Amino acid sequence: MFRLAKYLKHYKLQSIIGPVFKLIEACFELAVPLIMADIIDTGIKNEDASYILWRGGLLVLLGVLGLTCSLTAQYFAAKASVGFGQELRTALFKHIGTLSYTEIDKLGSHTLVTRMTSDINQAQTGVNMILRLFLRSPFIVLGSVIMAFTISVKLTLIFLLISPALAFVIYKIMSATIPRYKRVQKTLDRTNLLTSENLVGTRVIRAFSRQKDEQEEFEKNAEQLRRMQIVAGKISAVMNPATYVLVNLAIAAILWFGGKSVDSGSITQGEVIALLNYMNQILLALLAVALLVTNITKMYACAGRINEVFDVTTTVSDDGNTDVTADPAAPAVEFRDVSFAYSGAGENTLEGITFTAAKGETIGIIGGTGSGKSSVINLIPRFYDTSSGSVLVDGTDVKAYPFAQLRSKIGIVPQKAVLFKGSVRDNMRFRDESATDDDIWQALEIAQAKEFVEQKQGGLDFEILQQGKNLSGGQRQRLTIARALVGRPEILILDDSASALDLVTDAALRKAIAEKTQGMTVFIVSQRISSIRNADKIIVLEDGKTAGIGTHAELFRSCDVYKEICLSQLSEKEVAQYG
Repeated sequence: MFRLAKYLKHYKLQSIIGPVFKLIEACFELAVPLIMADIIDTGIKNEDASYILWRGGLLVLLGVLGLTCSLTAQYFAAKASVGFGQELRTALFKHIGTLSYTEIDKLGSHTLVTRMTSDINQAQTGVNMILRLFLRSPFIVLGSVIMAFTISVKLTLIFLLISPALAFVIYKIMSATIPRYKRVQKTLDRTNLLTSENLVGTRVIRAFSRQKDEQEEFEKNAEQLRRMQIVAGKISAVMNPATYVLVNLAIAAILWFGGKSVDSGSITQGEVIALLNYMNQILLALLAVALLVTNITKMYACAGRINEVFDVTTTVSDDGNTDVTADPAAPAVEFRDVSFAYSGAGENTLEGITFTAAKGETIGIIGGTGSGKSSVINLIPRFYDTSSGSVLVDGTDVKAYPFAQLRSKIGIVPQKAVLFKGSVRDNMRFRDESATDDDIWQALEIAQAKEFVEQKQGGLDFEILQQGKNLSGGQRQRLTIARALVGRPEILILDDSASALDLVTDAALRKAIAEKTQGMTVFIVSQRISSIRNADKIIVLEDGKTAGIGTHAELFRSCDVYKEICLSQLSEKEVAQYG
């Protein structure tokens, strides 16, 4: 938890003012039993009403001052804790943004969501509790013991004898709950995963009538979470009654021995009442400590999970890289004996991949499922790093580029069309914020999206729902293609991005790209022969290796893998016609 304290650096003043006012409030509170004793031993004993009223007024004043200090402390503690949460949340989000696909794949998005929300909220609550109670409660305990000592050393020793038992109870409960709260948060990760999968895959679940199965699995997970929370809660709940019993035993002993001391004349009735008040103050302070310990326990568990994310460092970094000057004579993209394996995979996904893509060329990439097509194009913008070999853009290894410069050269259309909540214009400017409406309309025209956008109410101002739920699959794909074209990138990557388009629209799209993106190097990853047959160069992949490189006609004659793919989609006559 101490590692996270740095996120309070902009709230140092609030972090000091809050506890200080809590200590001032505690001082007022410690004075109350002595005034009560004075009222009993002087005012009531002497039947002096004016004295009782004057001292009673002093009690009211102390109460008002204590309330004012308490409210002030609460305000500043809340301000500091909320600021801490905001700083921590921002820092964690920024850190996650630096992680490569490898780390994101390993951690899992569901656990990152839990740590960004539930874990940080718990840490924020813990900070608030610490600022309000961490100094006040021990100060009340210590102050009450000291004040009690000034009244009667022998009677105060009764409470001190019980203190080790109190410390033992708190220690045992804390050590038992920390691991349980960690397991609770991990189970909450699983809950978020199930929720996310059900929301994203709701159409598939309903199509196969699996709602009942999914509900049963969720209920099973929810029941496990409930049981774990109940066990942790029961253990935490033991703290209050355990401390009550011990402190009340001390109070009972004080009443017993205090009564005898009053009879013997060694102590007054008011002083016994003051001692009991101090014991009650200690009890309340210990209950606050128990609550604080419970929250610190949760905060400690959550802080550990947050720090686990901060401890993950990216394997793909551009630290120290400076802007690169492009070599006009070099190919747009070059792979030199590239091999690549995903983290934790036993074998290479790609092995010995070598090819060049000249400026302005169209490169088709085809192969069976799992052949490594997407892996190849993910290495160009450096989403992953090669295991061996080099990927060069404009004659320079991609590892030497700053991310911003490298990815500004590239327009990417992923397999899954991803759109964000907002207007069409906002989505189209995602790659180039300075793009004008004319630039956007040109990109929409090339992507065969202009017509349907014009028909939407508001045109470029049409509001897209989260994940583009108010658009068809083909419309989403065309918009993501248009977004990649805005700003005219030097390299355009289409990763099976026309799968939802009909053949006529697909053909029109490829024709528009060929005619209106002169000088742009285009990579087309597709399962369709029709999508890549006219490419300047086709790369055929099989089990992560290059099975052939050439034009459609060359590969049909010389590459058995390509010929097999062609004949599975086209007749001999169509192949000959296209060749």
